[in-house]
Amino acid sequence: MGLHDQYGLTQVINARGPFTPVGVSRSGERVAAAAAEALSGFFVMEELQDLASRTIARVTGAEAGTVVHCTASAITLSVAASMTGQAPERVAALPDTTGMPALVVVPAVHAIDYGHPLLQDVRLAGATPVLAGSDTECTLADLEAALAHPDTTCLLLVSSRLVRGAFVPFDRAVAAAHRRGVPVVVDGAAQDLRIGELLGTGADLVAVSGQKYLGSPTAGLVIGRAGMVGAVRAQEKGIGRAMKASKEAVIGVLTALRVRQELDLDAWRREQADKVARFVERAGTLPGITASADSDPTGLPFPRARIAVDPAEAGLDATAVATALRTGSPSIWLMTHDQDKGELLLELVPLTDGEFEVVLARLAEILAHPPQDQDRSRVSA
Repeated sequence: MGLHDQYGLTQVINARGPFTPVGVSRSGERVAAAAAEALSGFFVMEELQDLASRTIARVTGAEAGTVVHCTASAITLSVAASMTGQAPERVAALPDTTGMPALVVVPAVHAIDYGHPLLQDVRLAGATPVLAGSDTECTLADLEAALAHPDTTCLLLVSSRLVRGAFVPFDRAVAAAHRRGVPVVVDGAAQDLRIGELLGTGADLVAVSGQKYLGSPTAGLVIGRAGMVGAVRAQEKGIGRAMKASKEAVIGVLTALRVRQELDLDAWRREQADKVARFVERAGTLPGITASADSDPTGLPFPRARIAVDPAEAGLDATAVATALRTGSPSIWLMTHDQDKGELLLELVPLTDGEFEVVLARLAEILAHPPQDQDRSRVSA
């Protein structure tokens, strides 16, 4: 008996991508086995983190790296590191920032909510966020003005499909901060496939998730300059104690990095593009559905499948389709942020061949027999 049956849990097909409310991602067999082995052993955690730093540096080309509990904690600890350095008395004082520079500049267009507000990650360190620009635009002049305050401790940028509005290129933003001696932290939670590109902007620290496309147990990776990474590690004597990585998480990350190094990325890209092309071809034959491939707005190396629902021909709208998929069995989750425009987005990366077929079959069934009592005003968020 599987875990879902054993505990009476909802069976889920995740066509939404690495989404925390449905467990983020799948770990491969090698990662799962390594994490399970770690659970039954003991390690000198400092030694394990030293190994993680060397491994992350070798794989990414950065000076150093460390593993923390998750990307949210990675943001908080990176902000803390910019305020305290490795000074023990400062580390022990947080979240009291008396005598420390404690202003974190965040472009207003990057002040996202990914399940909770990004700005809360800043405040958890005891710092105060300062928004630059407006909700629709942040220019270089806006950044310069915000960075001019003498108590600025760092600039926090976000690379995510959730960002909105217009923003200057990251390398120019980083250069503007560095001209004032201000370090830069980049939140790249789901961007582990773009670590090199994000480091290439000159950022001092890049935070990515271990459990999204990398497929490790829950973990965050902080990657970048050795001194700053050392200051992040120093936080374990302070607020970072509540955000530490477990032994199985660190071992899982190390194994996932090894698996990633062995991956033929070009072949993987072709596999993802072919999967989307096959889905688009078949979904496009369904009544009221127009299907297309949709590139990732941040530059991740794979497309997603976008389906537009014509209510007149399909017999129900996009919201009703998404709700029917999610409330059925198994529960099928997909991206619904454009459902009010009549469009749904599916990420097919985590789907097995069997799940791929189930999604298409369920979609065909819903369109052939629209649920008559469906409350079309419901939002499948």
